[in-house]
Amino acid sequence: MVTKLEGKSFAVFSKIGPKNAVQKLTRAVLADGYTDMEVDEKYGAITALQETSGSGRPQTLRLVARKAGGGTRVDGVFTMQVGQITSDAAVREGLCQLIDAAGQ
Repeated sequence: MVTKLEGKSFAVFSKIGPKNAVQKLTRAVLADGYTDMEVDEKYGAITALQETSGSGRPQTLRLVARKAGGGTRVDGVFTMQVGQITSDAAVREGLCQLIDAAGQ
């Protein structure tokens, strides 16, 4: 593989504010084993790394929670480096579980 692989998804939560969503997302990201997490509450942004391949080359997770009408939209991007492989289903499932944590 000569290009990075990116998984993207989003969800809208009608009764949750961005600040509350970021707090829930932060807990979910930590519980899922991500490291080097940076949280910017002002912008509702979370960036974290996950190294699962043993190669020492981490994958990057970015989540953003922002106001959408009376609720919050959470966007997520999971990026794997060149040469790393996985199934689309695994990326989709993991990313969607993290995004869904904002609504729980």
